[in-house]
Amino acid sequence: MSNCGKKLTKQGLLMLPAVVLLSGCGLDITSEESTTAAQAAPATPEPTVQIAGAAVKGIIQQGLVVANRLIADKDGYYAPQRQAAKPVLTADDGSYTWQLRGKAEGWALVELSADGGTRMVCDVLPQCDQAGAEPVPFGQVMPLDSNFSLLGAGDLRNETVNLTPLTHLAVKLAERSSEGLSPTAISSAYTTVENWFALPAGALRLTPPDLTNLDGMTGVTADAIQVAIANASFLALVNDNAQWDSISAVLDDVTSQVSATGQISVMGDGTNVALADLVSAAALQSSELQNVVNSSVISQKLVVVEYRNVQRFKTIADVNEESNTDVADSGDTTDGTTGGDETAGTDSGSTTDASTDTSTDTSTDTSTGSTDEQVAGTTEPDTTTDETVADTGTETETSEPVTETTPEGTAPANTALLSWTAPLTRENGDSLAMGEIAGFEVVYGTSAENLDQSLAIGDASVDELLVDELTEGTWYFAIRTLDTDGNRSRLSEVVYKQI
Repeated sequence: MSNCGKKLTKQGLLMLPAVVLLSGCGLDITSEESTTAAQAAPATPEPTVQIAGAAVKGIIQQGLVVANRLIADKDGYYAPQRQAAKPVLTADDGSYTWQLRGKAEGWALVELSADGGTRMVCDVLPQCDQAGAEPVPFGQVMPLDSNFSLLGAGDLRNETVNLTPLTHLAVKLAERSSEGLSPTAISSAYTTVENWFALPAGALRLTPPDLTNLDGMTGVTADAIQVAIANASFLALVNDNAQWDSISAVLDDVTSQVSATGQISVMGDGTNVALADLVSAAALQSSELQNVVNSSVISQKLVVVEYRNVQRFKTIADVNEESNTDVADSGDTTDGTTGGDETAGTDSGSTTDASTDTSTDTSTDTSTGSTDEQVAGTTEPDTTTDETVADTGTETETSEPVTETTPEGTAPANTALLSWTAPLTRENGDSLAMGEIAGFEVVYGTSAENLDQSLAIGDASVDELLVDELTEGTWYFAIRTLDTDGNRSRLSEVVYKQI
């Protein structure tokens, strides 16, 4: 071994600092080349943003998903910046995750397509009919044809983009904008589609639950269930309808209407899918699902969803009869589109937008926790109730919720739809988180002093209850909050309804 070799072995730890001295040992490394090598070292990894969501029309398994950024050209027209990339597959629960190069800014378009391995869970009761094949039972998987596709779009800062028939319609509607798929056009289109189906604001951003497994999701909201059932209605139209032989056929028909006119046929013309058809199918599915769920909490939420769809169908029919319109516009004809507290006045044949009408018969002062309620059906708009349940003197730690009834004309004759706002503070002024609320107890009876019937709600996210099978007379209602430590609030102010 040469002296140089011995030195390298003995002083190996000094190799990197002494690299310029090694040329004398037969290693052709110069200081200039060393500098070049250092400059060629890997740079800081390019940032990426993760997009996640779910593909649900029933749960879609092994669907092919690709995401692309939406980039504006010099004229301000937004289009996807398509890049060659291998699609990711949706999981058994319909979820997907996509890594998009670049920072978490701007908007992205997400596309799902189907191939021979793509499957969808049948989410329609009692079964999903297939052209030329045996029906698929509720909850079982079925193939999707290769023409099936879904679109969704969203802000990369939110990092969640779901893919459903409703988001697909919204993207197709946004494409009609002179700005292309701009953030403004997409946001506006999402709101319009929500209004068409009487969904609350922001509902299309909710991840729809698996309708075949609702009993395992007691924490799911009525709004999310309503979104899932609205999506299921597209497939429900295939059953017993020779005109539509697949979900793709139904979706393509509605998509073509939206792309051509920016609207959907309201009552139908015997050729195209109508909005009334979809809403009616959603109401029926809400009713059918009540017969197969075991959870009383879920069943009650399905009652609320059924009620919303029935009312939406009635509104569509009323508007069609009054104005003889053939299309659904941007949502001006909806009633109760917020999906929250119903505030429509006495039915006079006109439609009411609960989100803007300030002349309703029901007013709630949420800042004080008080409620002024008009007796349903009265002709005196200023008549209010002052009756409250007497304080029992029981010390409680949670403040009472605000509750109200739905005036006559928006609920079936022998029912009362109650809605309330969960308290944000305890009675001593301490804050009360939603996670500390165990549920609510609704008490009611034919006398404000004797509320002898009760219904327990073991879900803090529930904010509506339809009490049915009420006999003729005046019924009085109140509600209290239950927390996770077993404390009960005082009863809210009493509201009442004439049956």
